[in-house]
Amino acid sequence: MKTKILGTSGLAVSELGLGCMGLSFGYGPEANKEDAIRLIRRAYDLGVTFFDTAEAYGPYKNEELLGEALAPMRNQVVIATKFGFEQGQPRLGLNSKPDNIRAMTEAALRRLRTDRIDLLYQHRVDPHVPVEDVAGTVKDLIQEGKVSYFGMSEAGVASIRKAHAVCPVTALQSEYSLWWREPESLTFPVLEELGIGFVPFSPLGKGFLTGAITADTQFAKDDFRNTVPRFAEENRKANQVVVEKIAEFARRKNATPAQVALAWVMAQQPWIVPIPGTTRVSRLEENLKAEQLILTKEDLREIEEVFSTIQVKGARYPASSQQMVGR
Repeated sequence: MKTKILGTSGLAVSELGLGCMGLSFGYGPEANKEDAIRLIRRAYDLGVTFFDTAEAYGPYKNEELLGEALAPMRNQVVIATKFGFEQGQPRLGLNSKPDNIRAMTEAALRRLRTDRIDLLYQHRVDPHVPVEDVAGTVKDLIQEGKVSYFGMSEAGVASIRKAHAVCPVTALQSEYSLWWREPESLTFPVLEELGIGFVPFSPLGKGFLTGAITADTQFAKDDFRNTVPRFAEENRKANQVVVEKIAEFARRKNATPAQVALAWVMAQQPWIVPIPGTTRVSRLEENLKAEQLILTKEDLREIEEVFSTIQVKGARYPASSQQMVGR
């Protein structure tokens, strides 16, 4: 698989990464450990070198899983993790105090079985802690050799600028896909100006853009999509037109809807590296073939024309989660 540089940082990663959250958290029961390790290592065998986790996924379980799975090839991969919640639990609120950042980093190093974190993100901006203090703490950790690069997740442009002035921000992580394009207007220009890479999570719309989810789909009781307005039954029904249009285009390209959705994200900017997640090896292999799907300027223009007429229904977060975004 080809590599990309995240912004102007020099951090080289595979042009598709693997988001590992769903193996332990968020999408129903956690995956069988052996199966999850097999999937992570299969991703590596197929050329993936960029793996994403967080203390909040479990909490802690996902970091432990990734640490075990990647131990044999640790020096050949880039591991990204995140801090920012009290005891690693979003329901307990935010905590980006410097002492908590340090404590979380030390604990994450143990869980990940490594001596450094390649990319350390602030999971959400904490309004009670100046972002300059956060960036300064991570800068110290970088100087100590415990962290290599600094990232932010779901941060607003003002916070990005303030943090970047203290410690260069290598990557911003946020949601981005054919059915969530808000970052294009405000965020992309700032990322390009500052030389910051963009790592989109949910590039497949939390599974919706694959075509595998319909209005009749029943999610597991602990699947967080049950709380997401965009996944309410009436909105899934209204948004089926999005999947239908992607599927129609995919048939003509001899590809799958997931491959088209990923290829579209990758084609938007040279500094974008999406991190689709899955619990199934077959889906992993399908997703990674998106690298081979080249969309021409005409293809991109056609997709733009089609989707400019579609209004996606439903918010991407429940109100409680939306409050922590874009600060």
